Amino acid sequence: MRHNLNLNWLRSFEAAARLLSFTFASQEIGLTQTAVSQHIKALEAQLGDKLFVRRPKSLQLTDVGKAYLLPVREALGTIEMSTTGLFGPRGAATITIRASMAFIMWLSPRLDGFLRDHPDTSVKLLTSIWKDSSEQHPVDVDIVLASKDYAGPNLEPLSDEAIVPIVNAVSHEMIKGPKDLLQHPSIHILGFDDHWARYLSAFSLESTRPGAPLVTDTSTAAIEMVGAGLGCAVVIERFAARAMAAGQNIRIAGEAVALEQSHCLIRTDHRAAVRPQIEAFNSWLRQQF
Repeated sequence: MRHNLNLNWLRSFEAAARLLSFTFASQEIGLTQTAVSQHIKALEAQLGDKLFVRRPKSLQLTDVGKAYLLPVREALGTIEMSTTGLFGPRGAATITIRASMAFIMWLSPRLDGFLRDHPDTSVKLLTSIWKDSSEQHPVDVDIVLASKDYAGPNLEPLSDEAIVPIVNAVSHEMIKGPKDLLQHPSIHILGFDDHWARYLSAFSLESTRPGAPLVTDTSTAAIEMVGAGLGCAVVIERFAARAMAAGQNIRIAGEAVALEQSHCLIRTDHRAAVRPQIEAFNSWLRQQF
């Protein structure tokens, strides 16, 4: 039969055993001294053995208490690590933000400013590829790329976007303009807009490049492929600029063309307790554009 152990009993035991004081343990875990003492008594009763030697001015572990402390400490540590790994670190307030991987990589170098100004706010970043409408994961701020033709009243445009062709910085030094791109393998990014078709049509060109194109579902992967010399891609200009600033082996090989899409902000209201932090983040995000 399994022991029916209460997790709070174990937390009280670990703190009291480490500090050798019910008083200090109660202060650390936010309980009264009486509650900690009751937890220890309940745990000892359940185990059928004494864990502490109680004296008027001191507290000591019994031999079995010393032996029990290590596995309890390891078990609580495992629970804490798993909880943090799955749900993020505990903070006074957490803002959950969802955006594309490329957008998150563009935003990340700027986040230090927000975190420095809001030290009590934790930011959790989630990526979204082909977001499932049935997804139930709570999100405070959604950042999406939306066509101007379909932008609804619930979307707040943050900026217009442009697209540029990118090539490997070393392998494709002879690429000077749109026509030169047609002589090299293409990398296509799945999405609601065909960046290649839009870019080429701006110069009255059609794709005639040889061979089947490489296809990926993120701009981040496309940029990596270009850097590896696998071909050329057309990506959002700000993402290309971030990649070059980060030292990736790519360069922009042509002028920018309007994308007719904008990154837009969607705010949700289901976490009213952190609403001031969300508003602060939204205000900061607008400034980044």
